[in-house]
Amino acid sequence: MKRIFISFAIEDKFARDNLVFQAKQQTGTPFDFVDMSVKEPWDSQWKTNCREKIKGCDGLVAFISDNTINADGARWEIKCAYEENIPVLPVYVHDTGARRTPPELGDKRIYHWTWETFKKFIGS
Repeated sequence: MKRIFISFAIEDKFARDNLVFQAKQQTGTPFDFVDMSVKEPWDSQWKTNCREKIKGCDGLVAFISDNTINADGARWEIKCAYEENIPVLPVYVHDTGARRTPPELGDKRIYHWTWETFKKFIGS
């Protein structure tokens, strides 16, 4: 069973919830989800725990929206995944994309969300 870390701005929690719901509707979904959602400011202990969770995952899905640029936790999670050589799938929360994307993504391609894109990422 593969483990996928989900990174998102707290304002985009609906996107995470939608992904988890869709996965539960699929027959024989071969992965579990992990996230470290917090509503309070996070500290260095959170970073240590989060890094360990990310290192234990097979990939990270990063939901990208206009909220991401101001989401320090989500941006840190993306940066951490790249530092730990964990595959990252950046996907737009909305069809319209995002006006600004976090610098942690550099020139990486950001995908529009489809279940097929996600399945391909999981299978790679």
